[in-house]
Amino acid sequence: MCLWPTSYGLFFSFPFYRDLGNSNLSGHLVPELGRLEHLQYLELYKNNIRGTIPTELGNLKSLISLDLYNNISGTIPPSLGKLKSLVFLRLNDNRLTGPIPRELVGISSLKVVDVSNNDLCGTIPTSGPFEHIPLNNFEKNSRLEGPELLGLASYDTNCS
Repeated sequence: MCLWPTSYGLFFSFPFYRDLGNSNLSGHLVPELGRLEHLQYLELYKNNIRGTIPTELGNLKSLISLDLYNNISGTIPPSLGKLKSLVFLRLNDNRLTGPIPRELVGISSLKVVDVSNNDLCGTIPTSGPFEHIPLNNFEKNSRLEGPELLGLASYDTNCS
């Protein structure tokens, strides 16, 4: 089952706010979600959504909150770094792999990042909005090596 076709009308009925958390949804996220250009809140936490985060979510220029703690796999798309209005990024309790994209440090509005309980690797960014994110929001990523030492350590260590 695909989240987009069954929810197409639902998403466009209320185009700014979609809190569908804990709604017993199943399926996967599709690239067409990136067409919801006025969407400000995409909250699909605690459902049975599987698959990867579509790169096209980086097109949601008005997005303030992205809450996808489910069974999402794959990597965090660097395109999320284009979400310059983003304040809340919660990708905890998934099966995400790879490094934390450095493109995210350019989102000055970002106040909350939680990527705990995944399988991320490399180091934790320490610049931009990451200066004030508590380290416990990165816990339970056994291959994540801690805060990066700017100029001293490569950010993608332990990611092979």
